[in-house]
Formats: sequence, structure tokens, C-alpha cells
Amino acid sequence: MQNLTVGFAVCGSFCTFSRVLPVLRELAGEDFTLLPIFSAAVYGTDTRFFKAADFRAQVEAICGRPVVHTLEGAEPIGPKRLLDALVVAPCTGNTLGKLAGGVTDSPVTLAVKAHLHNGRPVVVAVSTNDALAASAPNLGRLLATRHYYFVPMRQDDPAGKPTSLVADFSLTLPTLRQALAGRQLQPLLLGPAKMG
Repeated sequence: MQNLTVGFAVCGSFCTFSRVLPVLRELAGEDFTLLPIFSAAVYGTDTRFFKAADFRAQVEAICGRPVVHTLEGAEPIGPKRLLDALVVAPCTGNTLGKLAGGVTDSPVTLAVKAHLHNGRPVVVAVSTNDALAASAPNLGRLLATRHYYFVPMRQDDPAGKPTSLVADFSLTLPTLRQALAGRQLQPLLLGPAKMG
């Protein structure tokens, strides 16, 4: 898996950012060249979880390059064949909908469209409260679309949030490895998280 360039696109499921940073560090430790890509919301929104500038600085330090955060920055990904694979982690319900509908009005969705033009894998780590409700048709559509691979996911709180799904971010690297070989990591749907 050496000498491969992986895009790492981050969408605004802000509560999962603390789980994204270890994934980036793991990928960097595998000698991937990493290209970070942020949605506009991630690039400019301060939250109770992270200040935007602090999160950006951590990601840029791990990846060793500036974050792509504009449409102009994302567009060359396809024509220049910049990536061997693209990870979207976390992928919100909003972004799922845009990807399923072919909407490319953000740096992340344009990066995916440009990358898919080359027939290369997109690894999606879902994190949305409505995955089993309004976002379910979009999830289903992408599950049946070529070149999309999903990080295995589970209901994170079946009693409190019965329509929510969150990827097990610790499985991002194995999913990426399988995706590069044209296979979906299984099982895709995981049981409840172990407590304690």
C-alpha cells in the first residue's frame, strides 16, 4: 500500500472529529500520501467540539499539506488523476444525498465526482442521525453504485436514536485496503457497540 495518494474528505458531523484524527494518523503511518479536503462547514465553523482553525491545523500537520476547501481546489482531482482512493469520513446525511443525486456544489462532493471520473474507489464512513429514515434511499443508492465502498457501520443508540448509523472509524484502513482491491469489507452492518 505504499506510494499511494489518498484523499481524505471531512464533512460536518462535528461530534465524530475526535474519531477522525486517529484514522488520519493511522493512514499517515501506512505511508500513504494524504490530501485533506474539507466541506465549507468544516473549514469555517467553530463548534463545542473543535475550533475550526485548531482542527484544520491538526489535520494539516498530520497530512503535511494544506486543506483543499474550495471548488477550484477540488476540480483538478479528476483531470490530473491526483488520487488512488478517496475517503469521506465522516459522511453526513446531507453529503450522502448530494452524492446520490449528483450534486457537486461543495469541495467534498466535487472531489468525489472528479475522482469517480477515473473509476477509482470512494470509501464512505457514514455518520448521520437519519440514515434509517430520510437518508435511507440515498444510502441504498450509493450501496448499489459502482466504486463506492462503506466503512462498516452500526446503530450507535438504537433506543435513543433509532434511525442513526455511525461508521466504526477504526475499520477505515481495512475498508480502504479492500476497496483498493475492489472488494467491500464485511460484515457491513455491525452489532451494537460493546459497553464498558
